[in-house]
Amino acid sequence: MIPYGRQSIDNSDIESVIAVLRSDFITQGPVVPRFESSLAAYCGAEHAVAVNSATSALHVACLALGVGPGDIVWTSPITFVASTNCALYCGADIDFVDIDPLTFNMSPTALEAKLELAEQSGRLPKVVIPVHLCGQSCDMRAIHQLAKRYGFRILEDAAHAVGGTYSGKPIGSCEFSDIASFSFHPVKIITTAEGGMTMTNNSELAERMRLFRSHGITRDPARMVHASHGPWYYEQVALGFNYRLTDLQAALGLNQLARIDAFVERRHVLARRYDDKLSGLPVVAQRREANSGRSSLHLYVVRLDIKHIARSHRSVHEALRNSGIGVNLHYIPVYLQPYYANLGFEPGHCPEAERYYGEALSLPLYPDLSERQQDDVVAALKAAIA
Repeated sequence: MIPYGRQSIDNSDIESVIAVLRSDFITQGPVVPRFESSLAAYCGAEHAVAVNSATSALHVACLALGVGPGDIVWTSPITFVASTNCALYCGADIDFVDIDPLTFNMSPTALEAKLELAEQSGRLPKVVIPVHLCGQSCDMRAIHQLAKRYGFRILEDAAHAVGGTYSGKPIGSCEFSDIASFSFHPVKIITTAEGGMTMTNNSELAERMRLFRSHGITRDPARMVHASHGPWYYEQVALGFNYRLTDLQAALGLNQLARIDAFVERRHVLARRYDDKLSGLPVVAQRREANSGRSSLHLYVVRLDIKHIARSHRSVHEALRNSGIGVNLHYIPVYLQPYYANLGFEPGHCPEAERYYGEALSLPLYPDLSERQQDDVVAALKAAIA
């Protein structure tokens, strides 16, 4: 089976982890802050906060932004459930903004229309979470302009997008957002096995996220309620969580970061080959290089032109799997999940997202994918839709 995604691990990655195993610290040590500062420098952000997953990153970001009961958070329906669960963890409500049919990202036009209605009803969102699907940035300048008009905060779900750019700057610079969050799951651009990170240019948000990732405990005298009792003293000043990344994971991520540009470039080489070899077939790829940005190309998603294919979406998917091609579907609209249906969401809430779901396939794409394997993917796809 050729998987849709896979980590790329070399000997230097292995040696970096071994070096930590031989050191004095394997959990909370000097490597985590080195990883944070290195990625912050790469992205051009002032602060970075490493955590044990991208889900944790979204959660501490929402907490830092003050999301709580009575608030509402909006995001894209075409995303993993973590993008919405993070608001529910805080006791807030969630709603969805439909996608653009070409970029598959949150539509600024749909967002503006929904904001106009929400203002009339007095139910504007506290936070909007644009999701950079496949590594292609949303139109952040347009969303930022709407944020200034309607007063919401912006949390970029950039789980797919580390290594990409928008408007000439790295995704994660937070030029048009309050916080951006990354994922380092094995199929992402770089990996720490499991892990995530938030980026921000706001020092108070950074401190709040650091507090929430570590039980709400501080040793900073400026944040303590009482005077210090001694060098051992600490205080819990908030209800936090154990969301810390280990030095073992950070060592892997730090070493991977040195190859991030090569990883992204290889993905672009493969994507251009897909573009060429799929030309003329009844499939449409995500529009890239839109909005003055360069995708990190975590995923290569195509939409099937079902009207010109004799087989159903499901049968094409199954034919590819039966041919040894590990295609996937990113994603089922979140509000169609049973849990969200129980919250009152119904089919038809975001029509373009549902059309996308009926047509999308994620083809294999990762740095170690060979051109011969890629040719096998294309041949299997041609056979499946013939």
